[in-house]
Amino acid sequence: MLRLAINKQFVEAEKAFDLDRLYEDLAAVKGKGLTTTEKAYLRGLLCDCSPATMADKLNKAKNTVAVNLSNTLYPYLKMLLNRGTCRINHWRNVGEWLRKAGYERSFEPITMITTLPAQATVNIEKIKKDQLLINVNIRMIASLSPHTYYVNLIDDDE
Repeated sequence: MLRLAINKQFVEAEKAFDLDRLYEDLAAVKGKGLTTTEKAYLRGLLCDCSPATMADKLNKAKNTVAVNLSNTLYPYLKMLLNRGTCRINHWRNVGEWLRKAGYERSFEPITMITTLPAQATVNIEKIKKDQLLINVNIRMIASLSPHTYYVNLIDDDE
């Protein structure tokens, strides 16, 4: 299986969190910049990946990631967030703590000028035992501002 370079893993975290500011603040706590691996682990946590999932994606032993998190990233995060003796009981706590600390990016709501059409087409595509596939086709035109956020739609019809 082809694996992505470590700095290309978990890049989705950059959409939701201010990683540059977070890296800078953690570097101040650590006394030097985060390593490429530490950055990847942090992005993985922010993408809600468990240490086991990160280990698989980064081609590392599962225990290695958990131990490295405990010895490096978790202490830096606790110092940054003034959590002192507070124990990180679960890897999911990291994203929650960083959201509460203001590292999550804020998004402006998009106001759509165009309303939904008065008519839409609905086609019943397939009827099988215990399954019905309905295809809804809505066509709309909207003016998009230069600050538009794109949403990926997933087609699960198969």
